Amino acid sequence: MIEQQLRTPLTELVGVRHPVVQTGMGWVSGPRLVSGTANAGGLGILASATMTYEELEKAILEVKARTDQPFGVNLRADAGDAGERCDLLIKHGVRVASFALAPKQDLIAKLKDHGLVVMPSVGAARHAEKVAAWGADAVMIQGGEGGGHTGSVPTTLLLPTVLDALRSAGSDIPVVAAGGFFDGRGLAAALSYGAAGVGMGTRFLLTQDSAVPQAVKELYLGYDLNGTVVTAKVDGMPHRMLRTDLVSELEETSAVKRLGPTLKRTLEFKQTSGMSWLELAKDGRAMKKTQGRTLAQMTLAANTPVMLKAGLVDGDTGAGVLASGQVVGVIDDLPTCEELIDRIVLRAVEELRRGSSYLV
Repeated sequence: MIEQQLRTPLTELVGVRHPVVQTGMGWVSGPRLVSGTANAGGLGILASATMTYEELEKAILEVKARTDQPFGVNLRADAGDAGERCDLLIKHGVRVASFALAPKQDLIAKLKDHGLVVMPSVGAARHAEKVAAWGADAVMIQGGEGGGHTGSVPTTLLLPTVLDALRSAGSDIPVVAAGGFFDGRGLAAALSYGAAGVGMGTRFLLTQDSAVPQAVKELYLGYDLNGTVVTAKVDGMPHRMLRTDLVSELEETSAVKRLGPTLKRTLEFKQTSGMSWLELAKDGRAMKKTQGRTLAQMTLAANTPVMLKAGLVDGDTGAGVLASGQVVGVIDDLPTCEELIDRIVLRAVEELRRGSSYLV
């Protein structure tokens, strides 16, 4: 385990040794991976969207039993019980509240009043300006190379536009760049752009600390740079995942033929989540309001947790989907979180020093 080599606004804000963030991936970012990242000096983020309230509290306590380092929890800002989940973070002294969508201004204020760092994820410069004006402490941006729900703008263009927009608005909050990062060269590049750190999902999924079944990890390692596809056929929104036989089948199947399996998985999600039909309906209305989803898209949205669980937890790649960033094509090993973070930071320092030698 190496000592701190880089000091950035992110490391100062959160209190971690290294400007490396393990993102909150549903069914993947559990206590083992989060604590492994935290103990290695990075910021591990627990994914709570696939957990019930009780499961989330149990997971937070497990992380705290495994590490005394700062960590975060990723929340759905539009979830019906978002307020209660935030109270849970406050109760247990979680350091960072991460959001997939912008939380309401009063919720940001409440979390900040209790000493939490609020870090929403954004996909456009205007969204970064908005949450900064609302009091967010930092933002994470994800370019189109990233896995899971993603946009079309690559990180190399999204990052500078967000940085410029924040600067023009008079904000200097730290920006964490995600999408396409896997090694120290990427960290050095992001810092050179002006980011305060990098976020990585697929790279952390493919570590020894990840609870994803070994056979599934081996499957990931066999893909090349053309091995992912962005499709809206799973949940109605652009979603980057591995190009598997199941995904190809979904791409070719009509909406009518997908209806039966979709309704079946909606019922499975209801049973898994412990939510009532009323709670599901409330969540659906929240999605429609905050994300502009159609009724069909809201119905499809229930597919995602069930299909991801089948692939990433149960290891059933014939019935599940496997979210993945494009970096899957350049990853060829399964290090521990400590080995991964150490080599990323050391390589970044090497590259930054080499770059400085060009100055005259």
